[in-house]
Amino acid sequence: MASKCNLRITAVIITCVLAASTLQAVTGKEKAWAMFEAAGSKSTSEHAIGIRALGLIRGNAHARELAEAALEDSKPEVRIAAATALGQMRATQSIPKLQKLLSDDRLEVVMATAHSLRELKDNSSAYAVYYDVLTGGRKAGGLVAKQLDTLHDPKEMTRIGAEVGMGYVPFVGIGWDAWRYTHKKDPNPVRAVAARSLAQDPDPATGLALVEATKDKDWIVRAAAIEAIAERGDPSLEAKIELSFFDPNPNVRYVTAAAVIRLTTIAESQSQGKKNSQAMKAGSDVPGRE
Repeated sequence: MASKCNLRITAVIITCVLAASTLQAVTGKEKAWAMFEAAGSKSTSEHAIGIRALGLIRGNAHARELAEAALEDSKPEVRIAAATALGQMRATQSIPKLQKLLSDDRLEVVMATAHSLRELKDNSSAYAVYYDVLTGGRKAGGLVAKQLDTLHDPKEMTRIGAEVGMGYVPFVGIGWDAWRYTHKKDPNPVRAVAARSLAQDPDPATGLALVEATKDKDWIVRAAAIEAIAERGDPSLEAKIELSFFDPNPNVRYVTAAAVIRLTTIAESQSQGKKNSQAMKAGSDVPGRE
């Protein structure tokens, strides 16, 4: 009897150890991608937040494909987030799909798309839309009939103007939520803007200050600090922001996921570059080789 009991206890211990090993094997990058993959099953708001945060991940085919798929989402908020993210990640390969989105029947989607196309240097497509909005007319390649109807609705234009006018906020991954938050609570989010603006400061002390700011009481400061850390491109800070995966605010969580992917990718590239350099050096040291 005691023998069977001991066997059961041993089996439980082994199972726990294996489970713990499996959990430990999940990297921050894997957690981050899992978050983005699952975003589509969340609320519309959280789905849009997740797609928008993809804009921090440049030169990554999977991030681009996730954003491109979201261009066809049934919710305009998600389509806006997707168009914005593709512009921010400089996805020139996505220009044809963005051009197709200019026929969307929601003007706010078209405006967000035009802005991204302008960022991607497809000026003719963007300018045709801006011309129609300014004149209320219709230029070749510009707005379609349903969109033109919106131009004559003052309330709708005021709402759209607020949404597309958020561009002055210097954040990539949090966009419209940042605009609403700052106008409701603080029209001049100085500390958040300061955090985001420190992205290119090479001083190591600044990096540590940004890590400390990821614990700020205001979510917008936390998110801005994490975006700045991502832009700095210092892989040594990646482990210091992983706790933000559990932040109560979804904006912070998805910006963290994007930052972890970006910093981990940089670390992997640096590691591979170092190995290649060492291999070349070893080859040049072989006797008889010049």
